[in-house]
Amino acid sequence: MRVCQLIAFLGLTGLCCIPAGAEESNYWPLIVVRGSPGKSPAGPEHSWQAVGPLFFGQTTADGNRSGGFRPVLVYAKNAADHTTETDFLYPLLSRRTDETASRWSLLELINSQQPKPSAPPDDREHRFDVWPFYFSRNTGNPATSYHALFPLQGTMIDRLGYDRLSWTLFPLYGRFEQHGVTTTATPWPIIKIVRGDGNHGFSLWPLFGWRAKAGVDHEQFYLWPLIYKNESKLSQPKPEVNLGVLPFYARDESADMLSETYAWPFFGYTHRTAPYHYDETRWFWPLLVQGRGDDRRINRWAPFYTHSTIKGDDKHWVLWPLFRREQWTDDGLTQTKTQFLFFFYWSLRERSANHPSLPSAQKTHVWPVFSYWDDGASHRQFQLLSPLEVFFQDNEPVRRAYTPLFAVYRYERFATDNTQATLLWDAVTWRRSPGHREFHLGPLFSVATGHGHGRIALISGVIGLKRDGNNSSWRLFVFDFSSNPDKKAAGAASP
Repeated sequence: MRVCQLIAFLGLTGLCCIPAGAEESNYWPLIVVRGSPGKSPAGPEHSWQAVGPLFFGQTTADGNRSGGFRPVLVYAKNAADHTTETDFLYPLLSRRTDETASRWSLLELINSQQPKPSAPPDDREHRFDVWPFYFSRNTGNPATSYHALFPLQGTMIDRLGYDRLSWTLFPLYGRFEQHGVTTTATPWPIIKIVRGDGNHGFSLWPLFGWRAKAGVDHEQFYLWPLIYKNESKLSQPKPEVNLGVLPFYARDESADMLSETYAWPFFGYTHRTAPYHYDETRWFWPLLVQGRGDDRRINRWAPFYTHSTIKGDDKHWVLWPLFRREQWTDDGLTQTKTQFLFFFYWSLRERSANHPSLPSAQKTHVWPVFSYWDDGASHRQFQLLSPLEVFFQDNEPVRRAYTPLFAVYRYERFATDNTQATLLWDAVTWRRSPGHREFHLGPLFSVATGHGHGRIALISGVIGLKRDGNNSSWRLFVFDFSSNPDKKAAGAASP
């Protein structure tokens, strides 16, 4: 509670201390407050940061808000879909709310979901899980509600990919239902009996087992996983057959494909005629592989060199895992990914497949030194240091709670004449927008110019020089903490 109160107090302080019309007030390390950089819709309308990067708040032009005490407590509110995310020492404890429900999770092991009173009747579902011991769901309908205690006794409905799961003193007894087929294990996985939807089967694992559905498929094994034979599509003139006597021989055969492996998995070949033509030869798999086909080609001489083209996806490996390059086209975008030692250098470039001359978007990480982003539409970002982004590239909670803690230097450009940069968590900042320039060395020294006006201040305005549009000469001022040249110019011009 005290943390929340401190966050609210710092945010209110930030709103009060920024001079009207100014873009930044720098009282580092206590608090640094910014207005919109040139009123760009790409940037925040208002943001503040206190005690280095620890406390922060931000409001964007579209109404989204975020703030908190990094990395302890961080929140984000989305104005469009009315969702709120709150994280405490992410991923330790997380809470998500929307218009229908509230959900919280402790390390994704203890999970709870509670519906809101405004939720539609069909969405009023209560859930509470303590993995892997307790699972519950209450929908208001006994047919779809359950309480289950693992491994003692329980039944779960529509969970873990099964229509119904039941157990008693697991692994002594378990029952698994999926698509009308029921598998009973007593105990699991030693003895299994399969029944339902025309299926029947029995297994005494790992000695032997079989399962069959008349006219559809038939599976059997002996001394699992050494000997097996699986047949499917039995109603067709040429069924599919997978046969293995490992490690000596394995064979996969269908109406349009034959693949054989000797001294499994080292030597073999594949011959396919439909839906595409493809021939592959393997020596000491996976090291040496040669493949040719209608829409694919593979040359693998691992670990020295690999080049494969499969359905337009072009991949290169050199001295695996030293260098990797992949290029593919998806949703009208040609994407090129380049990696050095997997994550030490990671870069992704996107460009229009139909108009390659258009500006490209790029994301590059040199771990742990820096990260660079360019959306191809004049918005660029650069951060020094960046040890987490390459591992959590699409993880917004990590980006909010942890990434700024390492931002020794950060540069951002919203347009050609709209840039800002910070050093040592806002100890030094400089900003440029059309008709306006600012530089701050914490509260010690600042320079702001714009529209023929200027201001040079020491110790946040204890003493300094300023000029306005009506007087081109500089004049001394003392104890002027809230003056803003752009605002005064606007006032002087008003009737």
